[in-house]
Amino acid sequence: MLYIVPTPVGNLQDMTFRAIETLKSVDLILAEDTRTSGVLLQHFDIHTPLKSHHKFNEHETSADIVERLKAGANIALISDAGTPAISDPGFFLTRAAAEAGIEIQTLPGATAFVPALVDSGLPNNHFYFEGFLPQKKGRQTRLQYLAQLDETFIIYESPFRLVKTLEQLSQVCGEERKASVTREISKIHEETVRGTLAELIAHFKAKAPKGEIVLCVGGIETKKKEEQDE
Repeated sequence: MLYIVPTPVGNLQDMTFRAIETLKSVDLILAEDTRTSGVLLQHFDIHTPLKSHHKFNEHETSADIVERLKAGANIALISDAGTPAISDPGFFLTRAAAEAGIEIQTLPGATAFVPALVDSGLPNNHFYFEGFLPQKKGRQTRLQYLAQLDETFIIYESPFRLVKTLEQLSQVCGEERKASVTREISKIHEETVRGTLAELIAHFKAKAPKGEIVLCVGGIETKKKEEQDE
């Protein structure tokens, strides 16, 4: 069995009882960063062996892991925070296991964009998850595509690139497009700032952001509807 196990994005109390029991019972845990995950496992008194599985080696290690699964091992995959394979390593192993007929169980748990989307106050009956934008090649193409979406779209961003991304979005979406920035989800300094792209740019130029960031931007239809209601 391959278990996909979400881990907290901030507050350790978000770890589920099922996740703890699963990590204690398997033969091996695959971790994005064994040092980061080591702290988590120590906190919950989990002593299962750890093996590194990250974006730089997942192509090479997936085949060997599948062979261990076929031989009868129970293995869990975790990432540094949140649900594996959602803007984190995990897709290649999950696909390889599925193609090999291995049973897969994905546990429900923390994913950063869900609380950020709900907290944004933007329409969420339909939404588009972009994850991380390309840093260079293809970035402008993606931004122009996102700008034309009817539904709210979601971007993961680092604090160091946030203002630049907001400025680029303002250029393609218009500075009055509604958006929100949520950072440090479930941590002590969690914060959501809502407003137009212009307002968010001014805010974060005056106050440099810190922590992991989820950016939600209203779709083009949201802007049209607001104009019609005026």
